[in-house]
Amino acid sequence: MTYRNNIADIGIHEACRLFPGGPHIDDDLLLFNDVSDVLLPHQPCRMRCLFVAMCTSGRASYTIDTDRHEVTAGDIIIISNGQVASDFTFSDDCHGTALMLSDAFFNSTIEGIHDISSLYLFARQHPVYRLTAGELGTLTSYLTIIRQRVEDTTHRFRRDTVRMLIATMILDLSNVIYRERESTAAKTRAEDIFTHFIALVRDNFRNERRVSWYSLQIGISPKYLSETVGQVSHRTPNEWIDYYVVQEIKVMLRNSTAPIKEITASLHFPNQSFFGRYFKEHVGMSPSEYRKRK
Repeated sequence: MTYRNNIADIGIHEACRLFPGGPHIDDDLLLFNDVSDVLLPHQPCRMRCLFVAMCTSGRASYTIDTDRHEVTAGDIIIISNGQVASDFTFSDDCHGTALMLSDAFFNSTIEGIHDISSLYLFARQHPVYRLTAGELGTLTSYLTIIRQRVEDTTHRFRRDTVRMLIATMILDLSNVIYRERESTAAKTRAEDIFTHFIALVRDNFRNERRVSWYSLQIGISPKYLSETVGQVSHRTPNEWIDYYVVQEIKVMLRNSTAPIKEITASLHFPNQSFFGRYFKEHVGMSPSEYRKRK
């Protein structure tokens, strides 16, 4: 298992070692017969794959980055690549099924399917969804059939069959995400720009914090970007950039023992003094004080 700022990276290769014998295809797909089989590391871990779990009984709770989430029977959970998961708790009667998909396998599966990527971007901020009884039954059936195909290593077209089954399952799961997103707000051109902006911020905030840089990538003026982001989210682009930066700092301070100097360098602040002032301005206390309190 590799570490970054003392936070463990966990992908399918590492999970296969933690859960030996689990049905899997190379380092692309791993299935868990029951969530109680998931041998989660004691320390926080940064997901290096897509993790999807469905709770069929009992309850569980966990933290994604710095947000706490509660799960009960009938909920489905999505943890995206790059998110830090920690503080897992399960009730004694907690059961369900789960799978991990590598980014490469997921992307090749959804290639050419319209609007899927933006839905899973939405899922990064909304990781828990309530399923209807029919949806719960359908997704359970998918996972049962997928497991059977994964375990059938004699099947000549095993990988392609599994890929097609997962593509169908992802479409049904995407419909659940779509329903939630549409109930939140109608999709507009402004939201397309906002979604693009947030995706760019998520991937580049460690290195790039200029609004002009983001507007250039989208192909619009900084003024228009600011107006659009403000219209959709009631926040400025700078506020969103600061939000991602501060959240990442909190994750590192909360979940690792990396020196402040190392965190300063990893997020490309000019020096530790500037880093400390920036954090205190947004959080109200120094990085050291925050770490002690958490």
